[in-house]
Amino acid sequence: MDSGKNIQNVVVMRHGDRIDNFEPLWAEKADRPWDPPLILDGKIRAFCTGKKLNNNLGFPIHRVFVSPFLRCIQTASEAIHALCAVGDSATWMSSADGVSIDPSKIKASVEYGLCEMLNKQAIRAENAPKDGNFAFDISECEAGLPEGTVDSSSVERVYKELPKWGESTEGARDRYKNIIKTLADKYPTENLLLVTHGEGVGVSVTAHAPEHLTVYEVEYCAYSTLQRTLKQNESGTAGDFKLSGHNGILFTSTSPEADEIVKEPEPPKSSS
Repeated sequence: MDSGKNIQNVVVMRHGDRIDNFEPLWAEKADRPWDPPLILDGKIRAFCTGKKLNNNLGFPIHRVFVSPFLRCIQTASEAIHALCAVGDSATWMSSADGVSIDPSKIKASVEYGLCEMLNKQAIRAENAPKDGNFAFDISECEAGLPEGTVDSSSVERVYKELPKWGESTEGARDRYKNIIKTLADKYPTENLLLVTHGEGVGVSVTAHAPEHLTVYEVEYCAYSTLQRTLKQNESGTAGDFKLSGHNGILFTSTSPEADEIVKEPEPPKSSS
């Protein structure tokens, strides 16, 4: 790093494979049809993505923030197990394999601002609570995260409650953009992992890449990486985040600047 400057990184990740997309009748019998858990493959995908982050990012994750929805809590738990694992066993596929962790490596918190879009575009109307109360208990959410990692005493949530049912899509997108910046500004000396929903990951790309870029698919456990430079001076100014990487996110562009991000890097030229 250059003298007088620090680099902050933020990874924005979608949850893993949710059960209602694989078992269509699940919601009919569920007590909370708006809050599906992961299937086993989703937990495996989340753990393996955590391993990928640990091995390939090139920087440590210090703090994790997660949507209160169960699929995100379970995804964060698996990723944290992989990021904090003691030892490196190639046979580990999920936390169920007896993974030992060092919980001091990461602090985790639940953040309402990372929640799903609360509208009919994201949640089927017949599955939403009739009274609009999604009934999340923060203590129960925190209990789903690895023991010893929860930072509930020193962290004050940015959003004190969920948005109201029926929020607009544009309002939700503004919320995602705001929560990414606000959390980063609160912890400028730390690299963050934000576990959220597909629309949130999409916004992390479109808000921090050149214009004329459209995200059309975000795969399970897809993620973006954002990076900015923090200048250590009297004003404590911070540069804008820029998209520095992505995995599992499909998008199109109509400008030369965006094309530089979308296209795959060319193979190295032969020296002969």
